[in-house]
Parts: sequence; structure tokens; C-alpha cells
Amino acid sequence: MNQMTSDNLRSAFGGESQARTRYNIWGDVAEKDGFKNVKRLFDATSDAEKIHATLHFKALKDVSGDFAVTSMAGFGINSTSDNLEAAKNGEIFESTQMYPSFIAVAEMQGEKEAVRAMKFASAAEKVHAERYQEAKEAVDAGKDLDVEKIYVCPTCGYITFEEEDKCPICGCPGNKFMEY
Repeated sequence: MNQMTSDNLRSAFGGESQARTRYNIWGDVAEKDGFKNVKRLFDATSDAEKIHATLHFKALKDVSGDFAVTSMAGFGINSTSDNLEAAKNGEIFESTQMYPSFIAVAEMQGEKEAVRAMKFASAAEKVHAERYQEAKEAVDAGKDLDVEKIYVCPTCGYITFEEEDKCPICGCPGNKFMEY
């Protein structure tokens, strides 16, 4: 594997792994604040980030060495609203800046598996940002997120609040989605 793509995959793996843990912690804060559905959203997104990290890890041909930290943005424990804002901004950064540049490098270097993994993650991150914005609007209005169920695609990490026939990102059958 080309070094630059390998480095980018390692960086993306680290970022997704950190986001997963951060979302677990922030979910606990949301639950303590009385927002049980926001906690479920954080938990679902945490599992989606694990899917992204796993895709990146599998795309690496050489998994030795240290993983780089992509960003320190969004660290710390704040109010549920502030945590949702930081989570949304992290997802926007990944989908609009980090992944597009990583994908361009991987495409230039002919790393098809890396391109696939990062395209899935980038598309799912855009949706994660939208879900966090919905949750933030509810919390800022003093309400919990108004959802019955949260579904996560096990292939790409796409998140939806409604049953779907198939994932709009990767085509995975909707009956394989994880329910929260």
C-alpha cells in the first residue's frame, strides 16, 4: 500500500475510534440530563463510527505502528447541547474536509479498498451531522429527540430514524440494519 494512503487510513482509524469513545461519554451525559433518545442517538452513532474504523483497519495492508490523531476538536464534557454541536461539527469536518482529501490521495494511488471505505464513511458522516442537528434543536427547545427507533447500517454506518428497504449509501438490505 502507498505510504500516504496508509497514513491517511491510520489517521481516519484514530479519528473514528476517538469519536466512538467521545460519543459513548456524551451519551452518558445526555442520559443524565434526561435525554434518553439523544443517548440512543449517541450510542448508535458510536457503533457507526466503529464500522468506519473497522473498514479503515481492514483496508490497511500493514497495521503496525502508531495511529495519528486527526483533531482535538470536540474534546471535553459539556452540556448535551454543546456536545451535540461539537459532534455535528466533527462529522461536518470529516465529510467536507478530511475524507475528500484522503479519498483523492487514495484514488490517485489506485487504492480501491481504501477509497470504498472512506467514501462510505464520508457519506455516512454527512447524515450523522444532520441527525445531531435534529437532536440539538430538540435539546435546545428543552425536549428529547422525538424518535421511536434508530437504525444503523452495519456495512457503512448510515443512520436513519425510519425503516428502509435498503441503505441509500451502500445498498445493504434494510432488514440487516441494527436497531436502537
